[in-house]
Amino acid sequence: MNGGYVSNAGTFLLDVFFGLFIGAVMLRLFLQWARADFYNPLSQAIVKVTNPVLRPLRRYIPPLGRIDTASVLLIVGLQMLAVWLKVTLVGASAGPAAIVVFALAEILSKAIYIFMFAIFIQVIASWVAPGSYNPALSLIDSITYPLMKPLRAVLPPLGGLDLTPMLALIGLQLAQMLIIAPLRDFAMTLL
Repeated sequence: MNGGYVSNAGTFLLDVFFGLFIGAVMLRLFLQWARADFYNPLSQAIVKVTNPVLRPLRRYIPPLGRIDTASVLLIVGLQMLAVWLKVTLVGASAGPAAIVVFALAEILSKAIYIFMFAIFIQVIASWVAPGSYNPALSLIDSITYPLMKPLRAVLPPLGGLDLTPMLALIGLQLAQMLIIAPLRDFAMTLL
């Protein structure tokens, strides 16, 4: 009985530590794609957290165009390690294919949640302090701009009311249901 409690606590700690670092690397990758201001204090914090691991990797793994392959491979590798450790911790076994599919599902899920969280913050900030500058909001705008720009072309503001965040959240939630859930189900069949 206690083994279940210990494995649950261990799984939680793995999710927290791996999730935070993978999230930081993902944020750095998104900020690079969006060409965000890297002199922003929050950008600098993300760079300082991720540099000890990414800097050595970049010596051996060159970027492909605008894609920072070192960051992508680090995210994939860490997520696969986290999945393998969680599976091992609960006393199960999984083949390489199941680990890869689970890791892919978790990476996509984390990316979707980062975008959803950023959009929620953007919406709340627009209610509380519309038009004010904040370094965090500046980065959030940089991250969400590539997602929101095509949506704003489809759904322009209606009388000063911008419904694109709601449309984006609906699309992201549908992606969770129609892409991530089937990927996780497929990975379960590979066990």
